[in-house]
Amino acid sequence: MNPSLFLHHLAEHQALCELVKGLDKDVEKACQIITTAVKHGGKIMLCGNGGSASDSQHIAAEFIGRFTKDREPISALALTTDTSVLTCVGNDYAFDQIFVRQVKGLGRQGDVLMAISTSGHSANVIHAVNQAKLMGIQTIGLLGKDGGKLANVCDLSLVVPHQQTARIQEMHILIGHIICHSVETQLGLV
Repeated sequence: MNPSLFLHHLAEHQALCELVKGLDKDVEKACQIITTAVKHGGKIMLCGNGGSASDSQHIAAEFIGRFTKDREPISALALTTDTSVLTCVGNDYAFDQIFVRQVKGLGRQGDVLMAISTSGHSANVIHAVNQAKLMGIQTIGLLGKDGGKLANVCDLSLVVPHQQTARIQEMHILIGHIICHSVETQLGLV
C-alpha cells in the first residue's frame, strides 16, 4: 500500500474526529435514552442498508455479546439479518417495507430504534422510523452528510458531517462503540 494514501485517509479520519466532537452532548442523550429503555425492559432495534446493515449487526452484537468485559447481554436486535423475512416482505410487499413490518411485529412501546443511514434518505429506514414513532418507540438516527430526511424525523439525530461514505461509516462504528460502552457502564454491568 502506498504510505501516502494511508496517511491521506488517516488525516481525513482524524479531521472528522475533530468535527464530531460537537456531537458529545447528543451522544450522551442517546446513551441515556437507551439506558432508560433497557432498565425498563425495552430492547434496541437497529436497521440500515448495505454497510449500515452491517453496522446494525455489529452494534447489536456488541450489546448482546460483550463490549469491554464479560457481562449479562443487553437486549438488541438487528432488523437486517433474517433473510427469509427480508425477501418475503420485499417480494410480497415492497423493499421499503422490510423494516416497517419487523417494527410492527417485534417492537413495543419503550423500545428504541436506531436508524443508520449515511445519506439520511433511505426510504425503508424512514418508514421504520415513522412506524416506531406511532408505536411510542424512541428513535435515534445515526446519519451522515446533512442528515437527509431522517434528521427531521428521528427523535434524536447524530449526524456525521462528511460527504464520503467510508468516513461516515468509520464514525458510526466509533459512536456505536461509545454508546455501547456507556450503556453497559450506566447499567452497572461492567
